[in-house]
Amino acid sequence: MKRLPQSLRESFWRDLMLVALPSILLLAGGFWLAAQFIRPAPPKQLILSTGGDSGAYQRFAVRYKEVLKRYDVELIEKPSAGSMENLQRLRDNNFTVDAAFIQGGTARATGEDALASLGSLYYEPLWIFYRTALAQKTPGHEFNAISQLKGRRIAVGASGSGTQVLALEMIEANGIAAAPTQLVNMDGLAVVEALQKGQIDAAMVVGPTQSAVVWSLLFTDGVSLMSLAHADAYTRVFPHLDHLILPRGAVSLESDIPAHDVSLVAPMATLIVRDDTHPALIDLLLQAATEVHGDAGLFQKPGEFPRATQVDFPLSKEAERYYKSGKTFLQRYLPFWAATLIDRLVVMLVPVLALLIPIIKFAPALYSWRVRSRIFRRYGELKFIEAELELEPGRHSRDEWLGRLDSIETDVNHMTTPLAFSDMLYTLRGHIGLVREAILSKT
Repeated sequence: MKRLPQSLRESFWRDLMLVALPSILLLAGGFWLAAQFIRPAPPKQLILSTGGDSGAYQRFAVRYKEVLKRYDVELIEKPSAGSMENLQRLRDNNFTVDAAFIQGGTARATGEDALASLGSLYYEPLWIFYRTALAQKTPGHEFNAISQLKGRRIAVGASGSGTQVLALEMIEANGIAAAPTQLVNMDGLAVVEALQKGQIDAAMVVGPTQSAVVWSLLFTDGVSLMSLAHADAYTRVFPHLDHLILPRGAVSLESDIPAHDVSLVAPMATLIVRDDTHPALIDLLLQAATEVHGDAGLFQKPGEFPRATQVDFPLSKEAERYYKSGKTFLQRYLPFWAATLIDRLVVMLVPVLALLIPIIKFAPALYSWRVRSRIFRRYGELKFIEAELELEPGRHSRDEWLGRLDSIETDVNHMTTPLAFSDMLYTLRGHIGLVREAILSKT
Protein backbone atom coordinates (compact mmCIF):
# COMPACT_ATOMS: atom_id res chain seq x y z
CA MET A 1 0.00 0.00 0.00
CA LYS A 2 2.90 2.41 0.59
CA ARG A 3 3.90 2.28 -3.10
CA LEU A 4 0.47 3.46 -4.26
CA PRO A 5 -0.16 7.14 -4.87
CA GLN A 6 -1.84 9.05 -2.07
CA SER A 7 -5.14 9.32 -3.97
CA LEU A 8 -5.21 5.57 -4.58
CA ARG A 9 -4.57 4.78 -0.93
CA GLU A 10 -7.31 7.18 0.13
CA SER A 11 -9.74 5.59 -2.31
CA PHE A 12 -8.90 2.12 -1.05
CA TRP A 13 -9.42 3.05 2.62
CA ARG A 14 -12.59 4.94 1.79
CA ASP A 15 -14.09 1.83 0.16
CA LEU A 16 -12.96 -0.31 3.05
CA MET A 17 -14.44 2.00 5.69
CA LEU A 18 -17.74 2.38 3.85
CA VAL A 19 -18.13 -1.39 4.08
CA ALA A 20 -16.43 -2.08 7.44
CA LEU A 21 -17.90 0.78 9.50
CA PRO A 22 -21.58 -0.22 9.07
CA SER A 23 -20.62 -3.83 9.78
CA ILE A 24 -18.81 -2.83 12.98
CA LEU A 25 -21.72 -0.66 14.08
CA LEU A 26 -24.16 -3.49 13.43
CA LEU A 27 -22.05 -5.91 15.47
CA ALA A 28 -21.72 -3.38 18.28
CA GLY A 29 -25.49 -2.95 18.30
CA GLY A 30 -26.00 -6.71 18.51
CA PHE A 31 -23.44 -6.93 21.32
CA TRP A 32 -25.19 -4.16 23.25
CA LEU A 33 -28.60 -5.76 22.77
CA ALA A 34 -27.31 -9.12 24.02
CA ALA A 35 -25.77 -7.39 27.04
CA GLN A 36 -29.24 -6.33 28.16
CA PHE A 37 -30.19 -9.97 28.69
CA ILE A 38 -27.01 -11.33 30.27
CA ARG A 39 -27.02 -11.98 33.99
CA PRO A 40 -24.29 -10.42 36.10
CA ALA A 41 -21.46 -12.56 37.41
CA PRO A 42 -22.53 -14.82 40.30
CA PRO A 43 -22.02 -13.21 43.71
CA LYS A 44 -19.35 -14.49 46.04
CA GLN A 45 -21.85 -14.96 48.86
CA LEU A 46 -24.99 -17.03 49.30
CA ILE A 47 -27.33 -16.20 52.18
CA LEU A 48 -29.20 -19.23 53.54
CA SER A 49 -31.94 -19.05 56.16
CA THR A 50 -31.57 -22.15 58.34
CA GLY A 51 -33.19 -23.01 61.69
CA GLY A 52 -32.71 -23.11 65.42
CA ASP A 53 -29.63 -24.11 67.38
CA SER A 54 -28.91 -27.86 67.45
CA GLY A 55 -31.43 -28.36 64.64
CA ALA A 56 -30.88 -30.34 61.45
CA TYR A 57 -31.06 -27.26 59.24
CA GLN A 58 -28.13 -25.71 61.05
CA ARG A 59 -26.13 -28.93 60.85
CA PHE A 60 -26.74 -29.33 57.13
CA ALA A 61 -25.88 -25.66 56.54
CA VAL A 62 -22.40 -26.32 57.95
CA ARG A 63 -21.87 -29.08 55.40
CA TYR A 64 -23.24 -26.93 52.58
CA LYS A 65 -20.79 -24.25 53.62
CA GLU A 66 -17.86 -26.64 53.19
CA VAL A 67 -18.99 -27.60 49.69
CA LEU A 68 -19.54 -24.03 48.51
CA LYS A 69 -16.19 -22.97 49.92
CA ARG A 70 -14.50 -25.21 47.35
CA TYR A 71 -16.01 -22.97 44.67
CA ASP A 72 -14.93 -19.75 46.43
CA VAL A 73 -18.50 -18.96 47.44
CA GLU A 74 -19.13 -18.03 51.06
CA LEU A 75 -22.33 -19.34 52.62
CA ILE A 76 -23.78 -16.99 55.23
CA GLU A 77 -26.16 -18.66 57.70
CA LYS A 78 -29.20 -16.84 59.01
CA PRO A 79 -30.57 -18.82 62.01
CA SER A 80 -34.33 -18.77 62.49
CA ALA A 81 -37.16 -20.36 64.45
CA GLY A 82 -37.78 -22.72 61.54
CA SER A 83 -39.81 -23.18 58.37
CA MET A 84 -42.46 -20.53 58.95
CA GLU A 85 -39.96 -17.80 59.72
CA ASN A 86 -37.85 -18.91 56.75
CA LEU A 87 -40.86 -18.63 54.47
CA GLN A 88 -41.68 -15.20 55.86
CA ARG A 89 -38.11 -14.08 55.12
CA LEU A 90 -38.29 -15.33 51.54
CA ARG A 91 -41.52 -13.42 50.95
CA ASP A 92 -40.16 -10.23 52.52
CA ASN A 93 -38.32 -8.29 49.82
CA ASN A 94 -36.71 -6.15 52.51
CA PHE A 95 -34.95 -9.19 53.99
CA THR A 96 -31.76 -10.20 52.19
CA VAL A 97 -31.79 -13.96 51.61
CA ASP A 98 -31.18 -16.25 48.63
CA ALA A 99 -32.53 -19.59 49.84
CA ALA A 100 -34.07 -21.27 52.85
CA PHE A 101 -34.85 -24.70 54.25
CA ILE A 102 -38.58 -25.37 54.35
CA GLN A 103 -40.44 -28.31 55.84
CA GLY A 104 -42.87 -29.81 53.32
CA GLY A 105 -46.51 -29.02 54.01
CA THR A 106 -45.86 -25.85 55.99
CA ALA A 107 -46.16 -23.48 53.03
CA ARG A 108 -48.95 -22.73 50.63
CA ALA A 109 -47.93 -21.11 47.35
CA THR A 110 -49.82 -17.99 46.34
CA GLY A 111 -50.07 -16.16 43.04
CA GLU A 112 -47.82 -13.42 44.42
CA ASP A 113 -44.96 -15.75 45.36
CA ALA A 114 -41.77 -15.38 43.34
CA LEU A 115 -40.36 -18.58 44.81
CA ALA A 116 -39.30 -21.95 43.44
CA SER A 117 -38.36 -25.32 44.91
CA LEU A 118 -35.09 -27.19 44.38
CA GLY A 119 -36.77 -30.54 45.06
CA SER A 120 -36.94 -32.88 48.04
CA LEU A 121 -33.83 -33.22 50.21
CA TYR A 122 -34.66 -35.87 52.81
CA TYR A 123 -37.45 -37.20 55.02
CA GLU A 124 -38.17 -35.27 58.21
CA PRO A 125 -40.01 -37.78 60.40
CA LEU A 126 -42.39 -36.67 63.11
CA TRP A 127 -41.12 -38.25 66.31
CA ILE A 128 -43.54 -38.45 69.24
CA PHE A 129 -41.78 -39.15 72.51
CA TYR A 130 -43.57 -39.60 75.84
CA ARG A 131 -42.72 -40.49 79.40
CA THR A 132 -42.77 -44.28 79.63
CA ALA A 133 -44.53 -44.14 82.99
CA LEU A 134 -47.65 -42.68 81.34
CA ALA A 135 -48.38 -45.95 79.53
CA GLN A 136 -48.05 -48.33 82.46
CA LYS A 137 -51.82 -48.94 82.55
CA THR A 138 -52.02 -49.32 78.76
CA PRO A 139 -52.17 -52.82 77.19
CA GLY A 140 -48.63 -53.57 76.12
CA HIS A 141 -47.56 -50.56 78.19
CA GLU A 142 -47.17 -48.43 75.12
CA PHE A 143 -48.98 -45.55 73.41
CA ASN A 144 -49.70 -45.96 69.71
CA ALA A 145 -52.17 -43.13 69.08
CA ILE A 146 -51.96 -39.37 69.49
CA SER A 147 -55.42 -39.38 71.04
CA GLN A 148 -53.89 -41.14 74.07
CA LEU A 149 -52.08 -37.89 74.89
CA LYS A 150 -55.34 -36.08 75.65
CA GLY A 151 -55.06 -33.98 78.77
CA ARG A 152 -51.25 -34.18 78.79
CA ARG A 153 -48.61 -31.48 78.58
CA ILE A 154 -47.24 -31.70 75.05
CA ALA A 155 -44.24 -29.81 73.64
CA VAL A 156 -45.19 -28.79 70.09
CA GLY A 157 -42.09 -26.91 68.95
CA ALA A 158 -41.22 -23.23 68.88
CA SER A 159 -43.44 -20.56 67.37
CA GLY A 160 -42.57 -20.07 63.70
CA SER A 161 -41.26 -23.61 63.29
CA GLY A 162 -42.48 -26.28 60.91
CA THR A 163 -42.62 -28.66 63.85
CA GLN A 164 -45.35 -26.62 65.48
CA VAL A 165 -47.39 -26.43 62.27
CA LEU A 166 -47.36 -30.22 61.80
CA ALA A 167 -47.84 -30.95 65.53
CA LEU A 168 -50.93 -28.76 65.70
CA GLU A 169 -52.34 -30.36 62.54
CA MET A 170 -51.99 -33.81 64.07
CA ILE A 171 -53.35 -32.79 67.47
CA GLU A 172 -56.37 -31.04 65.97
CA ALA A 173 -57.06 -34.00 63.67
CA ASN A 174 -57.27 -36.19 66.81
CA GLY A 175 -59.53 -33.72 68.60
CA ILE A 176 -57.33 -33.22 71.67
CA ALA A 177 -56.30 -29.57 71.20
CA ALA A 178 -58.71 -28.19 73.79
CA ALA A 179 -58.32 -28.22 77.57
CA PRO A 180 -57.33 -30.06 79.61
CA THR A 181 -54.52 -30.72 77.08
CA GLN A 182 -51.68 -28.24 77.52
CA LEU A 183 -49.61 -27.27 74.48
CA VAL A 184 -46.14 -26.02 75.32
CA ASN A 185 -43.99 -23.97 72.90
CA MET A 186 -40.66 -25.69 73.36
CA ASP A 187 -37.98 -27.18 71.12
CA GLY A 188 -34.30 -28.04 71.07
CA LEU A 189 -32.43 -29.81 73.82
CA ALA A 190 -34.69 -28.16 76.39
CA VAL A 191 -37.27 -30.79 75.44
CA VAL A 192 -34.93 -33.58 76.60
CA GLU A 193 -34.46 -32.00 80.00
CA ALA A 194 -38.16 -31.23 80.39
CA LEU A 195 -39.15 -34.85 79.68
CA GLN A 196 -36.55 -36.17 82.11
CA LYS A 197 -37.79 -33.84 84.87
CA GLY A 198 -41.46 -34.55 84.19
CA GLN A 199 -42.14 -30.91 83.26
CA ILE A 200 -43.87 -32.16 80.10
CA ASP A 201 -45.49 -35.51 79.35
CA ALA A 202 -44.79 -35.78 75.61
CA ALA A 203 -42.96 -33.99 72.84
CA MET A 204 -43.41 -33.79 69.09
CA VAL A 205 -40.14 -33.34 67.24
CA VAL A 206 -39.57 -33.09 63.48
CA GLY A 207 -36.14 -33.87 62.08
CA PRO A 208 -33.77 -36.57 60.80
CA THR A 209 -32.59 -39.36 63.08
CA GLN A 210 -29.18 -37.74 63.52
CA SER A 211 -30.55 -34.46 64.88
CA ALA A 212 -29.33 -33.77 68.41
CA VAL A 213 -32.78 -33.77 70.00
CA VAL A 214 -34.01 -36.97 68.35
CA TRP A 215 -30.78 -38.85 68.99
CA SER A 216 -30.71 -37.81 72.64
CA LEU A 217 -34.33 -38.81 73.25
CA LEU A 218 -33.87 -42.21 71.59
CA PHE A 219 -31.25 -43.04 74.24
CA THR A 220 -32.93 -41.34 77.21
CA ASP A 221 -34.14 -43.67 79.98
CA GLY A 222 -37.79 -43.32 80.88
CA VAL A 223 -38.72 -41.96 77.44
CA SER A 224 -40.51 -44.02 74.78
CA LEU A 225 -41.08 -43.48 71.05
CA MET A 226 -44.66 -43.77 69.81
CA SER A 227 -45.38 -46.07 66.86
CA LEU A 228 -48.41 -44.62 65.08
CA ALA A 229 -51.15 -47.17 64.49
CA HIS A 230 -52.88 -44.69 62.16
CA ALA A 231 -49.81 -43.84 60.06
CA ASP A 232 -51.45 -44.85 56.77
CA ALA A 233 -54.57 -42.87 57.63
CA TYR A 234 -52.47 -39.74 58.25
CA THR A 235 -50.91 -39.99 54.79
CA ARG A 236 -54.41 -39.93 53.28
CA VAL A 237 -55.57 -36.97 55.36
CA PHE A 238 -52.31 -35.06 54.88
CA PRO A 239 -50.93 -35.72 51.34
CA HIS A 240 -47.58 -34.12 52.18
CA LEU A 241 -46.82 -36.96 54.63
CA ASP A 242 -45.25 -40.35 53.90
CA HIS A 243 -45.46 -43.50 55.99
CA LEU A 244 -42.02 -44.64 57.16
CA ILE A 245 -40.93 -47.71 59.09
CA LEU A 246 -38.04 -47.49 61.53
CA PRO A 247 -36.88 -51.15 61.75
CA ARG A 248 -36.12 -52.79 65.07
CA GLY A 249 -32.52 -52.20 66.09
CA ALA A 250 -31.90 -49.70 63.25
CA VAL A 251 -30.70 -47.00 65.65
CA SER A 252 -28.58 -49.32 67.76
CA LEU A 253 -28.30 -53.10 67.33
CA GLU A 254 -26.28 -53.33 70.52
CA SER A 255 -28.95 -51.64 72.63
CA ASP A 256 -31.85 -52.95 70.49
CA ILE A 257 -33.18 -49.45 69.77
CA PRO A 258 -35.97 -49.39 68.89
CA ALA A 259 -37.13 -52.63 70.46
CA HIS A 260 -39.66 -53.19 67.64
CA ASP A 261 -40.59 -51.76 64.26
CA VAL A 262 -41.93 -48.21 64.60
CA SER A 263 -44.43 -46.59 62.22
CA LEU A 264 -43.78 -42.90 61.63
CA VAL A 265 -45.08 -40.22 59.32
CA ALA A 266 -42.79 -37.72 57.65
CA PRO A 267 -42.90 -34.65 55.45
CA MET A 268 -39.92 -33.95 53.18
CA ALA A 269 -37.52 -31.07 53.58
CA THR A 270 -36.83 -28.84 50.62
CA LEU A 271 -34.80 -25.82 49.61
CA ILE A 272 -36.75 -22.80 48.39
CA VAL A 273 -35.09 -20.03 46.41
CA ARG A 274 -36.20 -16.66 45.17
CA ASP A 275 -36.70 -16.17 41.45
CA ASP A 276 -33.85 -13.66 41.37
CA THR A 277 -31.32 -16.06 42.94
CA HIS A 278 -28.44 -16.39 40.49
CA PRO A 279 -28.68 -19.61 38.42
CA ALA A 280 -25.02 -20.41 39.11
CA LEU A 281 -25.71 -20.33 42.87
CA ILE A 282 -28.71 -22.61 42.36
CA ASP A 283 -26.45 -25.08 40.55
CA LEU A 284 -24.01 -24.99 43.46
CA LEU A 285 -26.82 -25.52 45.98
CA LEU A 286 -28.01 -28.56 44.05
CA GLN A 287 -24.48 -29.95 43.86
CA ALA A 288 -24.11 -29.42 47.62
CA ALA A 289 -27.49 -31.07 48.24
CA THR A 290 -26.45 -34.09 46.17
CA GLU A 291 -23.23 -34.45 48.15
CA VAL A 292 -24.83 -33.90 51.56
CA HIS A 293 -28.12 -35.77 51.18
CA GLY A 294 -27.21 -38.42 48.59
CA ASP A 295 -25.90 -41.06 51.00
CA ALA A 296 -27.90 -43.98 52.33
CA GLY A 297 -29.82 -43.53 55.57
CA LEU A 298 -32.37 -45.22 57.79
CA PHE A 299 -35.19 -44.10 55.50
CA GLN A 300 -33.49 -43.75 52.12
CA LYS A 301 -31.37 -45.61 49.61
CA PRO A 302 -28.12 -44.23 48.14
CA GLY A 303 -28.86 -41.58 45.52
CA GLU A 304 -32.57 -41.38 46.39
CA PHE A 305 -32.20 -37.74 47.45
CA PRO A 306 -32.29 -35.01 46.39
CA ARG A 307 -35.04 -35.66 43.87
CA ALA A 308 -37.26 -33.70 41.54
CA THR A 309 -40.39 -33.53 43.65
CA GLN A 310 -42.49 -30.39 43.85
CA VAL A 311 -42.86 -29.53 47.52
CA ASP A 312 -45.36 -26.70 48.02
CA PHE A 313 -43.75 -24.65 45.23
CA PRO A 314 -43.05 -25.38 41.55
CA LEU A 315 -39.66 -26.80 40.68
CA SER A 316 -37.23 -24.18 39.37
CA LYS A 317 -36.08 -24.41 35.75
CA GLU A 318 -32.47 -24.80 36.88
CA ALA A 319 -33.47 -27.69 39.15
CA GLU A 320 -35.40 -29.40 36.33
CA ARG A 321 -32.31 -29.20 34.11
CA TYR A 322 -30.03 -30.42 36.91
CA TYR A 323 -32.14 -33.49 37.70
CA LYS A 324 -32.23 -34.41 34.01
CA SER A 325 -28.61 -33.74 33.09
CA GLY A 326 -26.58 -33.16 36.27
CA LYS A 327 -23.82 -30.56 36.20
CA THR A 328 -23.62 -28.34 33.16
CA PHE A 329 -21.20 -29.48 30.46
CA LEU A 330 -18.80 -26.65 31.25
CA GLN A 331 -18.77 -27.29 35.01
CA ARG A 332 -17.79 -30.90 34.43
CA TYR A 333 -14.48 -29.92 32.87
CA LEU A 334 -13.73 -26.36 33.99
CA PRO A 335 -13.40 -24.51 37.29
CA PHE A 336 -16.61 -22.89 38.49
CA TRP A 337 -15.49 -19.33 37.70
CA ALA A 338 -14.41 -20.27 34.17
CA ALA A 339 -17.61 -22.22 33.47
CA THR A 340 -19.83 -19.35 34.59
CA LEU A 341 -17.77 -16.83 32.60
CA ILE A 342 -18.04 -18.84 29.40
CA ASP A 343 -21.72 -19.49 30.04
CA ARG A 344 -22.33 -15.74 30.26
CA LEU A 345 -20.22 -15.04 27.18
CA VAL A 346 -22.21 -17.58 25.15
CA VAL A 347 -25.30 -15.45 25.73
CA MET A 348 -23.37 -12.56 24.23
CA LEU A 349 -21.90 -14.52 21.36
CA VAL A 350 -25.07 -16.13 20.03
CA PRO A 351 -26.67 -12.91 18.70
CA VAL A 352 -23.27 -11.58 17.64
CA LEU A 353 -22.57 -14.71 15.62
CA ALA A 354 -26.07 -14.50 14.19
CA LEU A 355 -25.11 -11.08 12.81
CA LEU A 356 -21.53 -11.95 11.97
CA ILE A 357 -22.42 -14.80 9.59
CA PRO A 358 -24.52 -12.66 7.21
CA ILE A 359 -22.02 -9.81 7.52
CA ILE A 360 -19.18 -12.11 6.47
CA LYS A 361 -21.34 -13.29 3.61
CA PHE A 362 -22.51 -9.90 2.34
CA ALA A 363 -19.58 -7.58 3.22
CA PRO A 364 -17.35 -8.90 0.39
CA ALA A 365 -20.27 -8.61 -2.03
CA LEU A 366 -20.83 -5.03 -0.90
CA TYR A 367 -17.14 -4.21 -1.35
CA SER A 368 -17.21 -5.86 -4.78
CA TRP A 369 -20.20 -3.74 -5.71
CA ARG A 370 -18.34 -0.59 -4.66
CA VAL A 371 -15.39 -1.43 -6.96
CA ARG A 372 -17.55 -2.56 -9.85
CA SER A 373 -19.72 0.56 -9.60
CA ARG A 374 -16.70 2.78 -10.36
CA ILE A 375 -15.85 0.72 -13.42
CA PHE A 376 -19.47 0.61 -14.59
CA ARG A 377 -19.75 4.38 -14.15
CA ARG A 378 -16.88 4.83 -16.59
CA TYR A 379 -18.56 2.36 -18.93
CA GLY A 380 -21.66 4.53 -18.79
CA GLU A 381 -19.70 7.65 -19.75
CA LEU A 382 -17.98 5.73 -22.56
CA LYS A 383 -21.29 4.42 -23.86
CA PHE A 384 -22.76 7.92 -23.83
CA ILE A 385 -19.86 9.26 -25.95
CA GLU A 386 -20.19 6.36 -28.37
CA ALA A 387 -23.97 6.90 -28.80
CA GLU A 388 -23.54 10.67 -29.26
CA LEU A 389 -20.76 10.10 -31.81
CA GLU A 390 -22.97 7.72 -33.76
CA LEU A 391 -25.86 10.21 -33.95
CA GLU A 392 -23.98 13.53 -34.38
CA PRO A 393 -20.31 13.04 -35.26
CA GLY A 394 -19.98 16.67 -36.28
CA ARG A 395 -21.25 18.07 -33.02
CA HIS A 396 -17.70 18.39 -31.73
CA SER A 397 -14.29 18.60 -33.31
CA ARG A 398 -11.91 15.66 -33.22
CA ASP A 399 -9.87 17.26 -30.44
CA GLU A 400 -13.00 17.81 -28.35
CA TRP A 401 -14.10 14.21 -28.78
CA LEU A 402 -10.62 12.95 -27.91
CA GLY A 403 -10.39 15.34 -24.95
CA ARG A 404 -13.53 13.87 -23.41
CA LEU A 405 -12.20 10.37 -24.01
CA ASP A 406 -8.79 11.26 -22.55
CA SER A 407 -10.50 12.51 -19.39
CA ILE A 408 -12.21 9.12 -18.93
CA GLU A 409 -8.95 7.29 -19.66
CA THR A 410 -7.07 9.36 -17.10
CA ASP A 411 -9.63 8.48 -14.41
CA VAL A 412 -9.41 4.82 -15.32
CA ASN A 413 -5.61 4.85 -15.14
CA HIS A 414 -5.77 6.26 -11.62
CA MET A 415 -8.54 3.97 -10.41
CA THR A 416 -7.79 1.83 -7.32
CA THR A 417 -8.74 -1.74 -8.20
CA PRO A 418 -7.99 -4.95 -6.30
CA LEU A 419 -6.23 -7.69 -8.27
CA ALA A 420 -9.45 -9.68 -8.47
CA PHE A 421 -10.97 -6.93 -10.66
CA SER A 422 -7.94 -6.29 -12.88
CA ASP A 423 -9.54 -8.12 -15.81
CA MET A 424 -12.47 -5.71 -15.79
CA LEU A 425 -10.12 -2.73 -15.69
CA TYR A 426 -8.05 -3.92 -18.62
CA THR A 427 -11.18 -4.76 -20.57
CA LEU A 428 -12.39 -1.21 -19.97
CA ARG A 429 -9.10 0.15 -21.30
CA GLY A 430 -9.50 -1.97 -24.40
CA HIS A 431 -12.98 -0.59 -24.97
CA ILE A 432 -11.66 2.96 -24.59
CA GLY A 433 -9.29 2.15 -27.44
CA LEU A 434 -12.20 0.97 -29.60
CA VAL A 435 -14.07 4.23 -29.01
CA ARG A 436 -10.89 6.17 -29.83
CA GLU A 437 -10.67 4.37 -33.21
CA ALA A 438 -14.34 5.20 -33.87
CA ILE A 439 -13.68 8.91 -33.17
CA LEU A 440 -10.66 8.93 -35.49
CA SER A 441 -12.62 7.23 -38.29
CA LYS A 442 -15.67 9.47 -38.11
CA THR A 443 -14.14 12.91 -37.59
